[in-house]
Amino acid sequence: MTPFNRPVLLSTLALVLVLLGAGLMGRGCRTSQPATDNHADATRLAPTVILISLDGFRPDYVDRYETPVLRRLAAEGVRAEGLVPNFPSKTFPNHYTVVTGLYTENHGIVANNMYDPEFDASFSMGNRAAVRDGRWWGGEPIWVTLEQQGQKSAPFFWPGSEAEIKGIRPSYWLPFDNSMSAGARIDLVMEWLALPAAERPTFITLYFSNVDSQGHNHGPDSDEAAQAVRTVDGYLGSLVERLEAGGLYDQINLIIVADHGMAPASSERVVFLDDYIDLDDVRIVDYDPVAMIRPKAGKLETVYEALKQAPHVSVYKKEEIPAELHFQAHRRIPSLIGIADEGWRLSTRPFFNRNPSRFDGGAHGYDPRLPSMHALFIAHGPAFAEGKTVGPFSNIHLYNLMTTILGVEPAPNDGDLETVRHLLRP
Repeated sequence: MTPFNRPVLLSTLALVLVLLGAGLMGRGCRTSQPATDNHADATRLAPTVILISLDGFRPDYVDRYETPVLRRLAAEGVRAEGLVPNFPSKTFPNHYTVVTGLYTENHGIVANNMYDPEFDASFSMGNRAAVRDGRWWGGEPIWVTLEQQGQKSAPFFWPGSEAEIKGIRPSYWLPFDNSMSAGARIDLVMEWLALPAAERPTFITLYFSNVDSQGHNHGPDSDEAAQAVRTVDGYLGSLVERLEAGGLYDQINLIIVADHGMAPASSERVVFLDDYIDLDDVRIVDYDPVAMIRPKAGKLETVYEALKQAPHVSVYKKEEIPAELHFQAHRRIPSLIGIADEGWRLSTRPFFNRNPSRFDGGAHGYDPRLPSMHALFIAHGPAFAEGKTVGPFSNIHLYNLMTTILGVEPAPNDGDLETVRHLLRP
């Protein structure tokens, strides 16, 4: 996802007009009541989760950079040393794993860019028609679980939330809008929380991409990344202040996560695939730092043997992909993949020559077991333990954690509640 890059202060009326203009009334996305932080139903709040994604936020940023709000939430709640992403450690696959509890090979969002041989169609984050097409999204995201069991949900700007999945949409949602300011996003959350109990969602998402963007552009160790961390910590501070003013802070379960980490990269560390293979022999669906390669008929062995000569990249036939990556089962996984070593990038020479600066800064997508790929996890609220730090755990377990807090029966998934039960209050 791309970052929002200009503040847009939307009044309640303006937000209503946006929703009306987008045709999102009724089941797709309803308008909310005028915002208030002191609504009458605050003392009767049902178990509620606000799931917040700080894209590209590594767990060590909390201590390295200025994060008073995150440190407070961690001190009062529970913090993990790392949230381990699925392979590949990319944005769409891992956001969708968090809300389904499924490995990427089981929910089908196997990369940010994909080709489906059954559909004979391509998917990318920027392809709005594909993003909103429910056939791409396997499994059952938590908002579908909730809607099926009588609760209302409000995921917005979360991968999958714009599509009708299993014939169901969330009660409230918005199409991704890169220009919507942080303040407007928080305003909308507070408006949903101010709805009458019968209309109020018990599950809401927030998404901020500042840290990921600056990590890509300048690297995880840069002053720009540090400033982005301070900025999103300030956003969380605004949300906490609003919740405290409305008497909701101690009633809401805040779960703050990231989808992946970030590794330093350099234009001096690039493997050029066209130095080893003839690009006319393949279709490369996704390049960097995991090459998703579909060799043309009769070319698999030739391409495979040639790429094995390339340094700083591990090449696998589909059936050879290490089992611990859980990346074999789906038809969208191509017959050949190449995984760059940490901090190395994959490209072609023509693309690199046109865009050399794109290979400096930072990158992610590597083996999720690498500490640099680990993501943030901090949780605070009535369901969670207090002042507790735990070891790293996989993001596949978050779906079961959230369904337990919200009191609904989970759909079949790859997670295990017992792995994360110690995060909860006894």
